Order: sequence, then C-alpha cells, then structure tokens
Amino acid sequence: MIHQMNRPAIAHIYPEHLRHNYRLLKQHAGKADIMAIVKANAYGHGIELVAPVLFDEGCRLFGVTDAAEGRQLRLLLKTEKAEITLLSGIFDRQDARMAIDKHLTPAITEPVQVELLHMENFRGSVWLKVDTGMNRLGTSDAKALTRQCQKAGIKVRGIMSHLACADMPEHLLNKQQANAFTILRREVTPNLPASLLNSAGMVSMPEYCLDVVRPGIALYGSEPVADQPLGLKPVMQLTGGVMQIRDIPAGAQVSYGATYTADSSMRIAVVSTGYADGLPRRLSNRGYAFFAGQKLDIVGRVCMDYTMLDVTDVEIKQGDTVEFWGTHIRANDVARSIDTISYTLFTGIGARVQRIAEYSG
Repeated sequence: MIHQMNRPAIAHIYPEHLRHNYRLLKQHAGKADIMAIVKANAYGHGIELVAPVLFDEGCRLFGVTDAAEGRQLRLLLKTEKAEITLLSGIFDRQDARMAIDKHLTPAITEPVQVELLHMENFRGSVWLKVDTGMNRLGTSDAKALTRQCQKAGIKVRGIMSHLACADMPEHLLNKQQANAFTILRREVTPNLPASLLNSAGMVSMPEYCLDVVRPGIALYGSEPVADQPLGLKPVMQLTGGVMQIRDIPAGAQVSYGATYTADSSMRIAVVSTGYADGLPRRLSNRGYAFFAGQKLDIVGRVCMDYTMLDVTDVEIKQGDTVEFWGTHIRANDVARSIDTISYTLFTGIGARVQRIAEYSG
C-alpha cells in the first residue's frame, strides 16, 4: 500500500506563544481594550488557528481588512459576542449587506461609504478613521462625516487613526500625529472611545493607549521596536524537509544562473521549501537555515520549490527538518538581512504550506 505523504514545508503555529503574547500586551495596554488585528489570514499564521485562541483568552475586539474577512471570522467564531472591525471599511453595497448580515463594524473614511450603508438600511456602528499625518487612509473632515452618520441613523462607535513612525520612538511625526488626534477627538467625538496605537505605539507611546489599542505584529511574536523588547515569543516556525543529500566536487555550480560555485568538494542538502512557499528569493546566497545547533548557509538561488544548503560539516540526512525562521532564527533578523520586515515574511507564506498547531506536552 502506498501512503499519502504531505510535502514537508510546514508553518508550525504555537498557540501557547500566542497566549503569552496576548497576556503580555494586555499588561502593557493598562485599562485599554485590545483589538487583535487578524487581517490577511492572521498575518499568514492561519486565522482558524489564531482567532479562537484569542477569543478563548478573552479578546472580544478583532480587526480585519474587509467584509469578506469579517464574514470569514464571524463564521469561524460562531458568536456575535465578538466585535469585528473592517479596517478598510466597505467597497460596495454587497459589503454593506454583509456588514448587516454578519454584524460587522466598518471603519469609514469617505461619504460614499456612509451612503452605501444608508442605502442598505444599516443600523449598526462605525468607527471614524481619521488621517493625522500618515496620508494613507483616513478622512480629512471628521465633522462632516459624523454629521452624515447622524443623519443616516448610523451610530459612531469611536474614532481611530494610525501612526506612521511608531517603530521609531524619536521621530517627530509621532508627537505631531498624537497631538492632531487629541484635538480631533476633543472636537469631534469627545465622549466616544479612541484608538491610536498599533504594536509599536504600545511600546514607544504608552501614554496614548487611550480606550482601544490595535496590536498586530506583536501578537505573532515579532518585537515591534527593536531596542525595546517586550519578551514576546514567536508564534510561527517555518520549516522544510531534507529531500536529498548531494556530494559535489570543487568547481561545481549550484542552482539557477550558476550564481554559486563550490570552492572545494562539499555536501549540499536539497530542502522542500522555495519561494512559492514564502521563502524569499532574496535569501539566495545570503540567508541560512538552522539545524542541530548550527546555521547552514543557503547556496545558490532559492527556487520555486527547493532551497539548497551547505551541510558539508553537518550530520544531517534525508528526512531531517531544518528551520528557516521561528524558534532559533528570529523572523525580524531574517527580514532585516534582506531589507524588509517580518510582516512580509509571515503574509508571504504560500497557501500550499501546511499550518499546523503545535501544543507542548
């Protein structure tokens, strides 16, 4: 009998690390409620593995990108006790209907969004999303948007904005944005909840926790401010399986483009993880993996399905597992080595990668 085997490219997800991170962030939030940001499939970790754990920990506020993600989360949690905020608001009447059907809370920035909700007879609540200097998404006329909501019979849940440079505590824009937000809050929604801080903001500007904080990356174990670690634990460990060990002679070249040439005879391991799985191609000839206490250099270009490692002096065999980031190699360090951020690593994990919850004991 032939047994079906799954390809060994695995994102191991550690629920207990998620619980640890949530509890730590609760301490830092003080009296503020936590809106757990689980958009983009919980930053690539698998929303079905993440959201129920957070709900079990007592989290009742969640942030997603749009109505489709909101619907998915509502069906997953199977309860109306969770408040689900659509951080990008709504895009059309179908979204407005979904917001009604699934009791979702849009964050609105444009009059047309209020019109769409009104056309569908929406009677829920919305967040006002205001721009305070990031110049990304947010209304520039919160007063007019508030009046429009009142005329349409739509309740305003609160006011929120987003910091552009919270991971750089000394940046002048942080204080400018906080001051602008304070003024807007006082003038537009003085008696309603306010939310300004993301993960980094909770570290660099804790005095602005206000009523609701919105941690994302910190939940998943990446320290949001490099030189002010909170003690977070990585929730994801990305691993691949060794498919083949090859002995190659001096002068042999490895992978596409022949960008790596062996200086002397060496052994390489071909691993079942490539850029289609989310391992960045930019790690070619510069990244490494971890196995049995040792870092193994990536040699040659990362391929769609495979990556080659230098295992010349390592006791390793076909079927062994190597780590690309997680427990022994921090995702932040991998990201920094290729001038990106851990967000892109996590959200880049391919759909074909198994996401498996790992429990201790």
